[in-house]
Amino acid sequence: MPLSVSIIEALNYLVRFIELLVFVRIIFSWINPNPHNPIVAFVYNVTEPILGPVRNLIYNKLGYSGMIDFSPIVAIFLLNIIYGRLVLPLLISLLF
Repeated sequence: MPLSVSIIEALNYLVRFIELLVFVRIIFSWINPNPHNPIVAFVYNVTEPILGPVRNLIYNKLGYSGMIDFSPIVAIFLLNIIYGRLVLPLLISLLF
């Protein structure tokens, strides 16, 4: 397998892993685990740089003030849009 295909697949796995961590964070919000647990801290540390700006956009810029946090859904949507429409075509054009 060429190196360029491996790079694209590795990036795809990274995006899917981040999606999985966002879903785990949704589950964590329902069960309220110990935040000092290393696994919980890892999930929060990896997903907060993605969810924080999205949450800021939803609550502060768009004025949403409801009880349901839509930031994980919007973050996954934006992550897929950015990866599928911007990053992947750019990588393909650069590597092939």
